Amino acid sequence: MEFEHFALNVSEPKEVADWYVKNMKMKVVFQQEHAPFMTFLADKTGRVVVELYKNSTASVPDYRNQHHLELHFAFKTDDAEQLKNTLLNENCTFVEEIKKEDGTHLVMLRDPWGLALQLCQRAKPLV
Repeated sequence: MEFEHFALNVSEPKEVADWYVKNMKMKVVFQQEHAPFMTFLADKTGRVVVELYKNSTASVPDYRNQHHLELHFAFKTDDAEQLKNTLLNENCTFVEEIKKEDGTHLVMLRDPWGLALQLCQRAKPLV
């Protein structure tokens, strides 16, 4: 078995997708132009895929008021400080920052729709 994708019901799937393409270097691998506006985004490796949609048969979670440890996107970066500053200028909000003794630097933000977004600059790669 292989992981294929995970999915999120969001209020504005096209706008969220556009933001992640512009700011997190994701790419659209499929996009539906009518409701529920399913959009599949892949990371630059093509290994991780997220589906965004607005499906009216289910509620859109209140991501902004969820604790950031309940659900978050995590992106590997070589420079968490620089990416943090860039994303703050792209309407993200700051949540917390952790600098570990081993040199790992973790930054938690919220994207413009309130989804928690973690930047991971690890001293030792996770995988």
